[in-house]
Amino acid sequence: MSRDHKPGCLKEKLRIEKVGGYVDDGYLNGQLAVARAIGDWHMTGLKEQGVEGPLSAEPEMQHVVLTEDDEFLVIGCDGLWDVFTSQNAVDFARKELQQHNDPERCSRELVTEALKRSSCDNLTVVTVCFKMEPPPRLGSAWRPRVRRSFSAEGISSLQGFLNECPPIEGLCNL
Repeated sequence: MSRDHKPGCLKEKLRIEKVGGYVDDGYLNGQLAVARAIGDWHMTGLKEQGVEGPLSAEPEMQHVVLTEDDEFLVIGCDGLWDVFTSQNAVDFARKELQQHNDPERCSRELVTEALKRSSCDNLTVVTVCFKMEPPPRLGSAWRPRVRRSFSAEGISSLQGFLNECPPIEGLCNL
């Protein structure tokens, strides 16, 4: 239902450059990894009082007609999406809601899991259930496409560790 508001996305980059900002290595004005935010006003050069700057608090709006298939919605800030893909968050929330059907508890568990995955950014999550009953169990053949995910930082750390290790005789280098 949404897309990431990263500074490097073409639509956001064009908006940023139109108001005099720039994108450096994927960061808004070289400082921030998102192009839209409610907070972060303290960051110099991103927003002046009463002047449109490259950081926008204007939300991207959509009107969607819900169907019987729609079960819940997960709303989260970038600290969640840094360590969860959209599908991974849906799979995690669905499993939690099937167990206890408590959206507030589900939101807390998403935050806890994001912290376990070493999220280093703001973490706010809201889960909205569209039905009173828990999500139904899917057929036994269903398996989440992503069982576990690693953050880019985690993969980079692991690669750095592996590159520093001396080769072990008899094993291939990665």
